[in-house]
Amino acid sequence: MCGIFAYLNYNVSRERRYVLEVLLNGLRRLEYRGYDSSGIAVDADLPAPPAPGSAPAPYAGAPPLVYRQEGKIENLVRSVYAVIDAIWRMLWANFTACKSHFQILPLILMHEVDEKDVNLDAAFNVHAGIAHTRWATHGVPAPRNSHPQSSGAGDEFLVVHNGIITNYEVLKETLTRHGFTFESDTDTEVIPKLAKFVFDKAHDGEGDVTFSQVVNEVMRQLEGAYALIFKSPHYPNELIACKRGSTLILGVNELSGQKSGKSFNDVKALTANGKPKELFFSSDLCAIVEHTKNYLAIEDNEIVHIKDGSVSILKFDHDKEKPASVQRALSVLEMEVEQIKKGNYDHFMQKEIHEQPHSLTTTMRGRLKDGAVLLGGLKEHLKTIRRSRRVVFIGCGTSYNAALAARTFVEELTGIPVTMEVASDLLDRQGPIYREDTAVFVSQSGETADTLLALDYALENGALCVGITNTVGSTLSRRTHCGIHINAGCEIGVASTKAYTSQIVVMAMMALAIGSDQISTQARREAIISGLFSLPSNASQVLKLDSEMKELASSLIDSESLLVFGRGYNYATALEGALKVKEVALMHSEGMFAGEMKHGPLALVDENLPIIVIATRDACFSKQQSVIQQLLSRKGRLIIMCSKGDASAVNPGGSCRVIEVPKVADCLQPVINIIPLQLLAYHLTVLRGFDVDQPRNLAKSVTTQ
Repeated sequence: MCGIFAYLNYNVSRERRYVLEVLLNGLRRLEYRGYDSSGIAVDADLPAPPAPGSAPAPYAGAPPLVYRQEGKIENLVRSVYAVIDAIWRMLWANFTACKSHFQILPLILMHEVDEKDVNLDAAFNVHAGIAHTRWATHGVPAPRNSHPQSSGAGDEFLVVHNGIITNYEVLKETLTRHGFTFESDTDTEVIPKLAKFVFDKAHDGEGDVTFSQVVNEVMRQLEGAYALIFKSPHYPNELIACKRGSTLILGVNELSGQKSGKSFNDVKALTANGKPKELFFSSDLCAIVEHTKNYLAIEDNEIVHIKDGSVSILKFDHDKEKPASVQRALSVLEMEVEQIKKGNYDHFMQKEIHEQPHSLTTTMRGRLKDGAVLLGGLKEHLKTIRRSRRVVFIGCGTSYNAALAARTFVEELTGIPVTMEVASDLLDRQGPIYREDTAVFVSQSGETADTLLALDYALENGALCVGITNTVGSTLSRRTHCGIHINAGCEIGVASTKAYTSQIVVMAMMALAIGSDQISTQARREAIISGLFSLPSNASQVLKLDSEMKELASSLIDSESLLVFGRGYNYATALEGALKVKEVALMHSEGMFAGEMKHGPLALVDENLPIIVIATRDACFSKQQSVIQQLLSRKGRLIIMCSKGDASAVNPGGSCRVIEVPKVADCLQPVINIIPLQLLAYHLTVLRGFDVDQPRNLAKSVTTQ
């Protein structure tokens, strides 16, 4: 996954200092989406050159300034401020001596740029800049593989891209035969080169071609999932974006006294009025919230063109040469700037763990009333779900674990059989999905590639598709028949924490709503609803174990492996707790089903291997007590999680470390039990000296297969 961001100011003077700050801060907000390299393209402040006689038509504007760096965003920041003024001076000094812009680039390469003075004061009444932070799919992290990717000398077309182009090899071969030379290992590079090919072909025929026509033809050739933003000196002061399968947001900030948060009937009415404004493209709402709350979630196959301060939206259609114009309404973002800042915490993961009492409250707010569950997103489909032959939960990683935690009580409260599917495995084996099934897709981002492909598969097979996601306007939320937003708030740490617990709560409420017509489970439902109300306060109590978990982490810092045993409701807790340690602490850890302990895992037990056993009060409690005794008889190094007051019951000899957690309704216990394991993973990571928020080789959501 990658983060893409763009900024265009219209009819309002902005200095380069301001433009750079907006673009680079946008990347900082998106860095959780990718952090192995980054890049930026901004306008040079040179006048257009005179027409060179009989030579081909020159650029309408100067070539943009492009900077690309390997590593974190701050590497790019240092690079930009170190070289931007030096490059500008060289361009200006050599401009009159050059017959074309193509001759400027070799002159730049001949100089060693080491000046630190940056020309930040150059002002632009209109400026179009693009930026990108990358998580590699094609090509190792390196400047040449970073974005923006270019059409070649002169940067006639620049593109930033989130997603994957599946037919790039075929396109690359075709473009190579037409004389194009490729410099990167990326799939993205074919896109700007294809744009130049389309542009040149139109001009060779002595025709004229608009920016949107170029992009429309490029889309016709591309296969795969992508969100793209184009910039070109052929079309100065314009930006154009399109998407298919990857999230892309348009943000609009009118600067003429417009009150923030006001909604508008359509985008064009706001943007075509000639008033000063700022326009943004972003792959995530968290990057625009500090600028505006007026946004539009761009839909698949839409081309959004910003020109002269106005926005036009075109709908791409493979069967039609000319795209149709469409009107779209702006939405109002319900997010505050504080949600995207660390506040008093050292890391986002730490902040998000400690936000769980609040996030659980917001997940349930307005949905529990008078002993009933109100889920507006499911209301019209409850009867269909109740008639389903089965419910199929589909997800990846943490979202799969959350669904697994919910499986038992969904079956119990609804009487409908529940099956579990890892999205990629369902696709690999083309598992059976029937018209009588309800397929529930769980994804924090709503953009997980395998989950979306599984959604396509389920839709093709006629199942009712339900989405559970944290992201308003995401692909999952738009393409499912119905669904529920978990409302956990923006989650920036790569390792999911508060989204996991909110997902479980949402699925508990979903089970309560589906089973609300059953008299036999009424008492059970009332007990669970009561437990939901007390869940935030119990989460606050378990967070008091923070220092205890830090001490435990220090005792495990030199361990090479960790096992976590769970069963029943807490088998998923074992899987998720181990996953957290694996993700961020880079320590081998495995979650295991305690019922299978004697079928292999017992061979690993000795006095050195740390083993966490989850033995809180539920129907499996006595079985977990037996597991503990068997592990102790093999001299196991045990850490036991139990309900408050049960320490002596699970650790009669007093030889084990015990973690006591508040007791809640058994089906809600996984929400409480995972929090100490999240804290353990966090402190292990910090003590081992690793990056908590941006773990090695991982990004927030996987938008490519």
